[in-house]
Amino acid sequence: MEIIELFLDEENELSGIEAISVVESPAIESEFIALKNQEIKMAEVDKEKRILMGAALIPNKPIYRKNAKDDGYYVFFSKDTVKKASEMFFIRGNQSKATLEHQLSLQNLTVVESWLVDDPKMDKSVKYGLDVPKGTWMVSMKVNNDEIWNDFVKTGKVKGFSIEGFFSDQANRPKEQIEEELSKDKEAQELIAKIKSIISDN
Repeated sequence: MEIIELFLDEENELSGIEAISVVESPAIESEFIALKNQEIKMAEVDKEKRILMGAALIPNKPIYRKNAKDDGYYVFFSKDTVKKASEMFFIRGNQSKATLEHQLSLQNLTVVESWLVDDPKMDKSVKYGLDVPKGTWMVSMKVNNDEIWNDFVKTGKVKGFSIEGFFSDQANRPKEQIEEELSKDKEAQELIAKIKSIISDN
């Protein structure tokens, strides 16, 4: 099974994160803290502020995907790509671009806070019960949309963030070469072990 690294092509104007979607099943498998409803494992910063906090991208996390032929493979983002993607998102002014389940464009949802986790034990996210690794891109999104807040957030129909955009890949490189490069990074070794474990269990 292929392991594909996704990265930014900084010379391509389309490369990067175009929007952040609120979804029921986030690909990174990290729920947000709905700063309102603790039943859905979100964090309540203020009952009236309507803010969602969660991970937008987690470095070195294997994400299962299928292509048009229904073949399975894994993709991941390095720490460096996560950092660059978070910066380009704001440089290009995309903080007010949001969608619902990657299908419906939404109004009045805006990313109002963004940071990269430096110390997982001391990070602000810990206060709200989130456990994410170093290098994770965290965002807080203000929801000034009554329908989304009442019908989707409070009811638990959406549970996390999912990015949408354009990334390049290294699919033409052999899996062994990618694994060798990843093995030089101690944190990435866990990624390889996870993927091999998942593959052997299926």
